[in-house]
Amino acid sequence: MRKLIYAINLAIDGCCDHTKMTGGEDILDYFADLILEADLLIYGRITYQLMVPYWPDVAKENSSSKAEIEFARAFDSVGKVVFSKSLDKVEDKNSRLVRTKPEDEILKLKQQEGKNMLLGGVAFPSHLIELGLVDEYIFVVQPTLVGGGRRLLEGINLPEGLKLKLVGTKILRSGCVVLHYIN
Repeated sequence: MRKLIYAINLAIDGCCDHTKMTGGEDILDYFADLILEADLLIYGRITYQLMVPYWPDVAKENSSSKAEIEFARAFDSVGKVVFSKSLDKVEDKNSRLVRTKPEDEILKLKQQEGKNMLLGGVAFPSHLIELGLVDEYIFVVQPTLVGGGRRLLEGINLPEGLKLKLVGTKILRSGCVVLHYIN
């Protein structure tokens, strides 16, 4: 059975506002490797529109850094499932738009053959976490305090809490700490 792995880059204070975080090449390298270990990226509309067409365009040009180009090529190479009721179509060649209930589609995808699936974003993943559909969590914590912006699990009610087991850590060159948990 495939796993749904939530991976997010966030500040120490839990903020996920990437316009206020610095991010380095080692973060891009880490996420490129993570993407290549999966074969499907799962997004809601907002995250999808932040990623596409930006990264596919980077994959086509050569003026970005080596880490950006490698991340872009990894991103461009895998399939994407986009959950949205407001999008008319998806722009990326490897993307598929889904309008049905996310929990039904995620359960179907988990039963299919293939590598694990990566989930990105904030609001949509929070909904799937609330539904108990996420199997693993990877938090890449940047050594910065942002002080504002979106926070993970905003407005989500986990009545019993969610007890996770730490299964791995890694310190990146930039001082970011990767925390890997299982449910």
